[in-house]
Amino acid sequence: MYVPKEVEKILFTREQLDECAARLGKQLTCDYMGKNPLFLCVLRGAVAFFADLIREVECPLSIDFIRTQSYAGTESTGRVEVDLMKIGDISGRDVVIVEDICDSGRSLVEINKALGALNPRSIKTVCLLDKPSRRTVEFQPDYTGFVIDDLFVIGNGFDCDGRFRNLPYVGIYKE
Repeated sequence: MYVPKEVEKILFTREQLDECAARLGKQLTCDYMGKNPLFLCVLRGAVAFFADLIREVECPLSIDFIRTQSYAGTESTGRVEVDLMKIGDISGRDVVIVEDICDSGRSLVEINKALGALNPRSIKTVCLLDKPSRRTVEFQPDYTGFVIDDLFVIGNGFDCDGRFRNLPYVGIYKE
């Protein structure tokens, strides 16, 4: 297995990530059976988790993609830009936002605001990782894979300046 020198330690193995997706998928299946939810992947970081997760949800659903930008390198810019990328009409739909990490919470607050203006029936959030020690706004994901300390992570979609998204595990970035 490829472990670049920038990985200080593997935090979550491929097996742990698969088990997490299965656990969350089972929960979401129960919660959304008969509702045909729209699962929205927050690009780019959530793509790997999103693909794993939706394959574990055993009920009809549809998918689409949105984009946010708030980081430059390892630091937040303090601004959140939300691009709904022409997701279409979501009024009356149950929407499930799939995000890689809830850090400050600002991105998810802004996404919820933007989607809320489109009158969905409900909006819920699934995050692979939750980092509550970094929260600067009031926000709690509805579904969480793992809670972590204040660590900068790479792999399984997480990047540092666009690199390391392809690692099949989540590792701690060696700064």
